[in-house]
Amino acid sequence: MIKRGLKLGEQLMQDQLITADQLEEALTLQRESGDRLGEALLSVGAITSAALVNALGKRLNVKGVVLRHGLIDPKVAKSIPKDEAERLKVLPLFCVNSELTVAMADPQSLPTIDRIQSLTDCRVRPVLALENNIDEFQQKYLSKEVTVDSFMASIEESDVRIDDIEVEEEAGAITDLDQMVDGSPVINLVNLVVLSALRDGASDIHIEPDRKETHIRYRIDGHLREFFKPPKGMHASIVSRIKVIGKMDIAEKRLPQEGRVHLIADGREIDLRISSMPTVLGEKIVIRILDKSNLSFELEDLGLLGEDLQQVQGMLKSPYGLLCVTGPTGSGKTTTLYSALELLNDSTKNIVTVEDPVEYQLSMISQIQVNDAVGLTFSRALRSILRQDPDIVMIGEMRDEDTARVAIQAALTGHLVLSTLHTNDCPGGVARLLDMGIEPYLISSAVIGFIAQRLPRKLCHACQASYYPSPELLESVGWGHRRNELFQKGEGCAQCHMTGFRGRVGIYEIMPMDQALADLIQKRAPEGELRTHLNKAGWRTLREKALDVVDRGESSLEEVLRVTRSERSGPAIPDETADVGEEALV
Repeated sequence: MIKRGLKLGEQLMQDQLITADQLEEALTLQRESGDRLGEALLSVGAITSAALVNALGKRLNVKGVVLRHGLIDPKVAKSIPKDEAERLKVLPLFCVNSELTVAMADPQSLPTIDRIQSLTDCRVRPVLALENNIDEFQQKYLSKEVTVDSFMASIEESDVRIDDIEVEEEAGAITDLDQMVDGSPVINLVNLVVLSALRDGASDIHIEPDRKETHIRYRIDGHLREFFKPPKGMHASIVSRIKVIGKMDIAEKRLPQEGRVHLIADGREIDLRISSMPTVLGEKIVIRILDKSNLSFELEDLGLLGEDLQQVQGMLKSPYGLLCVTGPTGSGKTTTLYSALELLNDSTKNIVTVEDPVEYQLSMISQIQVNDAVGLTFSRALRSILRQDPDIVMIGEMRDEDTARVAIQAALTGHLVLSTLHTNDCPGGVARLLDMGIEPYLISSAVIGFIAQRLPRKLCHACQASYYPSPELLESVGWGHRRNELFQKGEGCAQCHMTGFRGRVGIYEIMPMDQALADLIQKRAPEGELRTHLNKAGWRTLREKALDVVDRGESSLEEVLRVTRSERSGPAIPDETADVGEEALV
């Protein structure tokens, strides 16, 4: 907390960022050089740039930022002429919904803000950056022409550590990535991209060619966010480097390819699943990051609580039957299945999985990867598995009638089968199996239950704040009587990349099979009739479970409505944070 009247040095000492001896040393240097105290503290190594700019930002009640690649949109940076930017000591960073975020040496200068608004015709959101930091990146981004060589030079000069990656060769030996292409600066760029994605908690890296540049984006908490934009001339080198790492054919650019590599980065073992796709502008690369150290296989940690947890545990204790997990892509279905397998896994059971692809390797479990190229499909692998004396079978996805029918037969012949379906909710799972051609009597006999799930983003605790939702929004969920009640939302800060969210929480809809439900399915009762029966029995929908998350203060009302909206959920709720286009303010 900032106390009025405290000088900068006193404030830094109070916050235990510097010692009295370090302050005295910096003051001595300041008297000799005439520099500002902050510059003197940096010169004597008493404080880091990030700590200093954050402390100064608190004093001025603005965000502090240390400029870096990925934080600056090159096109936006040039929205102010170079000579004007140098005179004002500013650098535009990015623009979202006509609001221009600008790094300023003096963010409280109203004349400077007015001048920027007149030049750009945008609302200005000032953030504080150190003057020498602004000057450094003005030279990198505001020059008349940014060449590949100059861009790579700026990457190599960065203070980010980008050499702490090792790759596992096929023989199992770990070798340093830098030794594979010794001296190539592209190594530094690719390592920087991977390490930054890992440190930011990204699940995927997208590397996409464009007419004038390459877009590198991260998927964090389910949403894509721009990292940075290398020049177009670097794209082929970046793609080739990634193909080398993934043991792919660098000469083949006309056909899609897939690769996989085991890396050690920041001391953690991770797997990268690499996919290349030819486009009219060049090859697009998508890298899936599989970091098992960040994955929890405890059902409670996934968000299954109370009665929901008891119902799921009860279904998993069944000696046979089919349990279906439903939801759209990216809703965490595979993680739920892995968690169930971990709960069931012991030396007395033979557990086999069929997946496309195998995402995480689990001990004491036989995992099979589908390979359509050689004819190893889900249904064919499943038929072979049934001759391997399994107790529990996990099928990554029931995509067609053949796979679903074999899974049903396995469930009816004494096996516990776990699988996924792409449907919106639990009653939709019944409709999907019927659409596949599975007879109603088989569904009612084999299925022990359905689980539908979503993954809304959790509020960032660092910037969580209270607010009043709009009356229309409250009315849409039947909370019109709570108009005068405060709810929680995230305002956006450095820790959450200015989104207001950090991490995700699971919400679950559970539908165990009972006799009344089985009778309705055998009669081919329409989906609406199934819902009426379930509602009378006290069943709670995904939307109702989502509102519980809001009541607990774990997510915002707008966010949970976004992930649970459907054709039966009323009007769509505008998603104001789905594509913010902002980067972290460090």
